[in-house]
Amino acid sequence: MSSATITEGVDQPVRENTTSQESNQALRWAMVVVLVYGLLLAVGMIGTGFKTAAGDQAKTLFDFASNPFAGLVIGTIATALIQSSSTVTSIIVALVAGGLPVGIAIPMIMGANIGTTITNTLVSLGHVRNNEEFRRAFAAATVHDFFNLIGVVIFLPLEMVFHPLEKMSAWVVTPLIGGGSMDMGGLNFMGAITKPPVSAFKNMLMGMGSTAAGIVMAVLGIGLIFVVITFIGKLLRKLMVGRAKAILHTAIGRGPLSGIASGTLVTTLVQSSSTTTSLVVPLAGTGVFTLRQIYPFCLGANIGTCITALLAATAVTGTSATFAMQIAMVHLIYNVLGVVIIYGIPVLRHIPIHAAEWLAGLAERKKIYALAYVVGTFFVVPACLIGVSAAFDKSHPKSPAAIETNSGH
Repeated sequence: MSSATITEGVDQPVRENTTSQESNQALRWAMVVVLVYGLLLAVGMIGTGFKTAAGDQAKTLFDFASNPFAGLVIGTIATALIQSSSTVTSIIVALVAGGLPVGIAIPMIMGANIGTTITNTLVSLGHVRNNEEFRRAFAAATVHDFFNLIGVVIFLPLEMVFHPLEKMSAWVVTPLIGGGSMDMGGLNFMGAITKPPVSAFKNMLMGMGSTAAGIVMAVLGIGLIFVVITFIGKLLRKLMVGRAKAILHTAIGRGPLSGIASGTLVTTLVQSSSTTTSLVVPLAGTGVFTLRQIYPFCLGANIGTCITALLAATAVTGTSATFAMQIAMVHLIYNVLGVVIIYGIPVLRHIPIHAAEWLAGLAERKKIYALAYVVGTFFVVPACLIGVSAAFDKSHPKSPAAIETNSGH
């Protein structure tokens, strides 16, 4: 038998094995795409479920904003319930266009930044059965929380005293606004691909009444998140090797600027920071990325999510257009400045990382700490701030925040 025949006989199984591996990889990536779509549907189901259950009362939540503390609480709770900072900021843009003072709306924007992080924190709970994975995933989720909390601690007092965000946004927007329409709402293609199935599912459940249907949708949405994340985690462990891992590390893990740029770009395309950051939590949980690599990506997601409010503002015309665009620009300026100041100053940069690692260590040992953190951060602390808000109103019955009106409104 010739050597060529022997070589050919050896190469044949190798080629077949390589082809089989490539087919399996392609199938797994296709499954990841389907699961990502499932995650988008789950987030949509939770938000739609809340709005369906609450009915017209959903927007009345914003009526209680009479001072900065109330605005912060409302932005946080509304986003935690609706599960979409994009939706909440779009509502805020519409409210400002309808006459809500920009000064009251700014703390709402800050609150929306805090509220949106509950989604990836819930996603991290999908790793709860594996202590090591849970510790990494929970830290990756909460580093975003701590960054946004520090942003509020720094910027809210400054805004209450000196109004830098309001002044900067007015300076930027005034030359940009003309009399014509700049409507670009059609760019929200992610909503277009998730709305039909969510609406169809909602219509199926409406026979049981709007309140019950909304609650069922929200509960099923949360359940779907856990299912999706469980399967995505298993797939990623098999996929994140070789070239795929190298490509992802090039985009996210090369350095802070690359991570921030990647987070901004992906979130701009998806138009949901909740979804973007939720997708990287399993990557951290399975050890593909470290906490320090995920951190800049989450900051980029903060910037990328501003696109939705900007698009919503372009649909407003007339005298309200300036104020609508101004609050959308506040969102962008606030998040960009947050990255520049908090991440740019070494002392501040490491606080979210150390806090997230400390909390994740506690949660790994006793899961009750994770539950206490979620309930405390997103519901108990805001409830306490309501008391501070009431005290503020009593001590400032004629405060500028309470009586300010937008000129021309």
